[in-house]
Amino acid sequence: MNSNDWIGTIGVGIILMAYFFNMFSFITNNGKLFYALNIIGASIACFASYLINYIPFVILEATWAIVSVIGLLKTIKKPQD
Repeated sequence: MNSNDWIGTIGVGIILMAYFFNMFSFITNNGKLFYALNIIGASIACFASYLINYIPFVILEATWAIVSVIGLLKTIKKPQD
């Protein structure tokens, strides 16, 4: 594996970790950690896709990261119950 493969694997691994943690109720899907893991993972995967010039996945991962940022901001601004 070359460096681009490693970068992409790490990014996708972080996204899958967030999904796994959510599925087994270690974290909630509307919590800060879930959004943070998705932002980090999607950003790294987006960068890896950019490095290999695969535009469809650049768009996918960038969108995933942006939506996660919006979700995180909504969570931060949400009044505490």
